[in-house]
Amino acid sequence: MDENESVPNVISVAEAAQELRLTHQHVRNLLSKGDLVGRKISGAWVLDSSSVEKLAQARGSTVQAPPKSKANRDWRVLSFFSGAMGLDIGLELAGMSTILACESDKWSRETIKRNRPDIPVLGDIWNYDADAVRLAAGLNESDEIDVVAGGPPCQAFSTAGNRRGFEDKRGNVFLHFIDLAMSLKPRYLVLENVRGLLSASLRHRPILLRSGEHPPLTKEELPGGALRYIVEKIKGQGYGVSFNLYNSANYGAPQIRERVVMICSRDGSAVPYLPPTHSSDPDFGLQPWVTFREASSGLEESQSHSLKFPDSRLKYFRLLTSGQYWKHLPNHLQKEALGNSYYSGGGKTGFLRRLDWDKPAPTLVTHPAMPATDLCHPLKLRPLSIEEYKRIQAFPDEWDILGPLLQQYKQVGNAVPVPLGEAVGRQIIAHSQGVPGSPPSGFKLSRYKKTSDAEFLGIPETLLW
Repeated sequence: MDENESVPNVISVAEAAQELRLTHQHVRNLLSKGDLVGRKISGAWVLDSSSVEKLAQARGSTVQAPPKSKANRDWRVLSFFSGAMGLDIGLELAGMSTILACESDKWSRETIKRNRPDIPVLGDIWNYDADAVRLAAGLNESDEIDVVAGGPPCQAFSTAGNRRGFEDKRGNVFLHFIDLAMSLKPRYLVLENVRGLLSASLRHRPILLRSGEHPPLTKEELPGGALRYIVEKIKGQGYGVSFNLYNSANYGAPQIRERVVMICSRDGSAVPYLPPTHSSDPDFGLQPWVTFREASSGLEESQSHSLKFPDSRLKYFRLLTSGQYWKHLPNHLQKEALGNSYYSGGGKTGFLRRLDWDKPAPTLVTHPAMPATDLCHPLKLRPLSIEEYKRIQAFPDEWDILGPLLQQYKQVGNAVPVPLGEAVGRQIIAHSQGVPGSPPSGFKLSRYKKTSDAEFLGIPETLLW
């Protein structure tokens, strides 16, 4: 069919996802299986609306127009540290509307402006107080703010860094964000961060200064101090606080990515943990995890954009296939391939790693071709493309990421997976209606221990401090 020909009765993937109450990725999977009828026009998928209606009826529902004005006006979101807007897209899929974004990164701001030209975009959060934010969002002092959401920079708490916590400017911006949010008095506050937040201290002491000849760690220097301080600060304003470490694969993202999500409710009650929609265990009766094969279905190699591996690494990738990494090389090549890193500790699973076709992707990083964090296509001799990155984070194909290629990887790699954001939005709305769900009995939200507010804050203070 000619791309310029008029195409009646078609809808976008995003519209179909809202009408069927599915994720974008699930709609694409249905397209690839032939359960929905669609075609590409100018590089974007559109679906035959009659096939969507037929599937909706088969699912025992009726097709309605996507939730627009009323539902969205009822749930106004102010977004901070917005990045490429992964969290915001998810909240919007749940029926909310982002009315303001705040982001210090130049290229992320350009991405937001391209995709959401109708909302104000602020710069560095340090430059704004509550009055300035309300003015920019077009809100007066009495207007209700439903949700303030954001993921402050995580490097200050990441186990991959020096973990200076609140002594790091990026850690201090976390506290500034909380202060700003409390001044705005939203019905709900959503905080997202890395797993390292769970064990970060309020004050960092370098490892070399923790030996026997040095004084014991103070209360502020012990693991967990930063998070306890944050929780007490928010609870001190009357908010109920709940948090957990969530695996994004359990919410429909084709990625094993674990993030701490804290939801705070102004009414003082605790929002229950996010009920999963997917599982690797069929006994729970949930949908199976989405695989990389499913996520990347329909992407055309000729239209992909990716970095290149150096020739020195291609030599080894030619010997590996789907799901393999450096340990699958012949023994005599393993030391040669890793060099001095061969003798370092840890599993080193990021070296010379090819994705597995039939599993979710590992956590996306901001650069897929660094020696210790290789993210190689299951079969092709290249890193994952930016188009594959977007699919793994469940961004709509039509969502434009602006900037040089490395900046695009950074934006998408740092984003909250869209399905996790949608799960957050749905749970908040359910909580506000008094009908929130909870995870099934026995379902492990994380492979780690002491990751929830119940476990974390239930630890005797003598052990926590």
